[in-house]
Amino acid sequence: MNIHFIAIGGSAMHNLAIALHNKGYQVTGSDDTIFEPSKSRLANKGLLPLTFGWYPEKITTELDAVILGMHAKPDNTELLKAQELGLKIYSYPEFLYEQSKQKTRVVIGGSHGKTTITSMILHVLNYNNIKVDYMVGAQLEGFDTMVHLTKENEFIVLEGDEYLSSPIDRRPKFHLYKPNIALLSGIAWDHINVFPTFENYLEQFSIFTDSITPGGIMVYNTEDEHVKNVVENSENTIKKYPYTTPTYTIDDGTTLLDTPEGDLPLEIFGKHNLQNLAGAKWICQHMGVGEEEFYEAIESFKGASKRLEKIVENNTSVIFKDFAHSPSKVAATTTAVKNQYKNRTILACLELHTYSSLNAEFLKEYQGALDKADKAVVFYSPKAVAIKQLEEVTEQQIKEAFKRDDLIIYTNPEAFKKFLFSQDFNNTATLLMSSGNYGGLDFEEVKNIIQ
Repeated sequence: MNIHFIAIGGSAMHNLAIALHNKGYQVTGSDDTIFEPSKSRLANKGLLPLTFGWYPEKITTELDAVILGMHAKPDNTELLKAQELGLKIYSYPEFLYEQSKQKTRVVIGGSHGKTTITSMILHVLNYNNIKVDYMVGAQLEGFDTMVHLTKENEFIVLEGDEYLSSPIDRRPKFHLYKPNIALLSGIAWDHINVFPTFENYLEQFSIFTDSITPGGIMVYNTEDEHVKNVVENSENTIKKYPYTTPTYTIDDGTTLLDTPEGDLPLEIFGKHNLQNLAGAKWICQHMGVGEEEFYEAIESFKGASKRLEKIVENNTSVIFKDFAHSPSKVAATTTAVKNQYKNRTILACLELHTYSSLNAEFLKEYQGALDKADKAVVFYSPKAVAIKQLEEVTEQQIKEAFKRDDLIIYTNPEAFKKFLFSQDFNNTATLLMSSGNYGGLDFEEVKNIIQ
């Protein structure tokens, strides 16, 4: 097949392009800008566009399909040419479904935890030499790409994102996969720019549940009331498998999972991650992995990239970075670090970076999210607010939203960096939470803080 990618440089898009190239497809693409690591990874496969920009002349009747990324706009000149020629235009999730129609589709959904759960499943399957196709939203240890597609594998494991499919397809991605086996980890309002009310957001998960093929399987977290209600009120003819947080203890900074064979030391920690593990275990069992095989494999799971990822550690301090940005994720991650390091000072730094987090109306959702931190810092860029064309957010609004009088707020990247690098890190656990980079913070440089 001859495939062209409009906006090939995206995290998901470039991985799909590489996966199709590895499968033997003819792949071309365009983008107006491409950042690392996408740029180098595309270049290594000979897929990096020679020049950046949009070139409608690349769109010809010789193409079998065009895959449209979210980064493109509805008036993109290449898209308009493809529409004019009547070419088949796929969104990213539509194309993944086309590639997996004959496979058993396993889709992991939820407002939080889906990347980690998908990563756990893939780690366990890889450990047990079970080959599957997959798409996951983070780079995993032991995996070359975030997307893998074959003709022969029976299963495909897909991370099911509830965000929109493409600029011309406003359906949430996970509505398009039609899973045979699915999981819901939790529901907490997000993407306010697309789903302006919680009820509207909640509805997407009901649609997802009802999209499971008849006779299929739903694994779901019953400790989340919204998930419980969505799944248990669904009239879809599916089998329902609930899960809860397994029993565990923390001993001298190590989390021990209670198993039939005794306490199992884990590399991961936090109640939310133990919940994730319970869900991943159910899914793996439905894919043919026995309980003993699951426990043996999960012991060595170190986590997905940017999910409580340890940057640096010495005898008296540790620094983590985490993708957490929504209120529920921030609260869960901060609580996990506090419980794991009860005798240390917890410094939690959060960047408000997404559309939702910078929305003045949505800010109140953050109340209590940083309460478990001994010292709490919020960084945001007024420029980011302006770029997103949002109403100006004041420092006072942020303090009132978090309901924390001692909250430290920075809007200048250099001032935040100076603060961070001047801290006494003795007997501390530091958490850097962001889907951005604090206005240009070099995480490699951060590694030297406590050396």
